[in-house]
Amino acid sequence: MLKFTEDHEWLQVEGDVATVGITEHAAGELGDLVFVELPDVGAKFDMGDVAATVESVKAASEIYAPLKGEIVEINEAITNDPAIVNTNPADDGWFFKMKLDDVSAAEALLDETAYGELIG
Repeated sequence: MLKFTEDHEWLQVEGDVATVGITEHAAGELGDLVFVELPDVGAKFDMGDVAATVESVKAASEIYAPLKGEIVEINEAITNDPAIVNTNPADDGWFFKMKLDDVSAAEALLDETAYGELIG
């Protein structure tokens, strides 16, 4: 299940684990990323907590936890090469995977159509 947040994160939910990244729209708005700070594996977040930070040539921005859960994996590749997020935000440019406390909470997030209307 692919879902989106109003803060321009995408999440792909498989079982009780969500892979989280930023949308192509967000990556374009930020410009060329030069730095990515990811959370620690094992860190727990509530929905809306700041989970990661990115810096671009234009600005710094926070990446929020889309739902409540625990970080189970991070994408080290993007800390070494933040440009991956700009070139492929929906695949190789993912930020972290989190084990969700309540998978059903994802239903309340935006689907692709609703997100498209948001950024319209």
